[in-house]
Amino acid sequence: MARRDRTGGDVTGPQIRIDGVRRQFVRRDKTTVRALDDISFSVEHGEFLVLLGPSGCGKSTLLRTIAGLEQLDAGSISLQGRAVVDPARGIDIPTERRRLSMMFQSYALWPHLTVSQNVAYPLKARGVKRGEISRRVSDVLAMVGIPELASQHPGQISGGQAQRVALARALVSRDEIVLFDEPLSNVDAKVRETLRAEIGRLHKASGFTAVYVTHDQEEALTLATRICVMRQGAVQQIGTPEDLYDRPNSRYVATFMGSINEMPATFDGTVVDGRAIVDTPLGRLPVDYPARQNGELVVFSRPEAWDARPAGSAGAGRGIELPGRVNSATFLGSFVDLRVFVSGHEILVRTMDRTIGAGDDIVLGISPDRLIGRVDDGAPVAEEPVADTASVMAVGSRS
Repeated sequence: MARRDRTGGDVTGPQIRIDGVRRQFVRRDKTTVRALDDISFSVEHGEFLVLLGPSGCGKSTLLRTIAGLEQLDAGSISLQGRAVVDPARGIDIPTERRRLSMMFQSYALWPHLTVSQNVAYPLKARGVKRGEISRRVSDVLAMVGIPELASQHPGQISGGQAQRVALARALVSRDEIVLFDEPLSNVDAKVRETLRAEIGRLHKASGFTAVYVTHDQEEALTLATRICVMRQGAVQQIGTPEDLYDRPNSRYVATFMGSINEMPATFDGTVVDGRAIVDTPLGRLPVDYPARQNGELVVFSRPEAWDARPAGSAGAGRGIELPGRVNSATFLGSFVDLRVFVSGHEILVRTMDRTIGAGDDIVLGISPDRLIGRVDDGAPVAEEPVADTASVMAVGSRS
């Protein structure tokens, strides 16, 4: 017999299953926008999946379809083994019956209610008994570190504290699934870093399944067990943070996951020791190029993948070594960014060596497996349709 979770759902399968989901909008100029274009993937129990991409890629629209804030044109979504939306079968379970919680980009707090009353709202809506509400509100306020704010009103607390209240409200129902729609975009960098760590800690402690929308790759790398990179309504790649950062499947994913060096290259079919040999501005180089398609490609590398040392000094034998001259050195606290000219091509190198400065002759070293060759897929993305704010606020008050 299948094991059941506390809501009665089947926990032997994925927590969230998305199959062939499609959603399109018609703009005022009558053009059609494909916000979601045949998306399929699953989210396992206890996973922290981050939907990552630029504005307009469809990530927030996808999150809202899971929550029930957006309708589907085709496809289906199942939560905890039950179909919650499937237009072909006439299934569309209301948001309040999907047994999930959501933390919004806006705080969505009721200004006339106290902090504890705001946090208690979803429990009251579900008919939880008063004593249980009081206990759970106290517990969750302590969990997010703001028990002393219980009697305050939203207008009396800071933005970072308001975000903690919104987080407490999303967790108080103890739902198996918690959705986050860019929840930290309205707070400053220091508060964002603190709250990011807090969300990660609470996820590990509580074990809920999270789907988190952001355009911030650092946020994604910090929080995710898996990252789903989206573009123009479609999934480009899903994998662990390490997979997407070190082994992106396309130029688009590579550039979105952080700072990158790019250079054009040509592959003529030559393979040595299992690596493609390509012609680049730096000469013929062995690279990781699994496609093995003859023709033009882009070779990229992460700045920290390169070693830099003064010319004439002993090296570490990284496999590829190239002479260069430092054009600029920018001190950034824990590391230094060097812009190095090699054969007329500029390479960004990230190092902890503060002794290297502008004008120095140096040697760069890199392992061939850190040079990644991919077909060029660069193209602009479309603008994402935005949901009606009133509907978002209304549903937010029930989450």
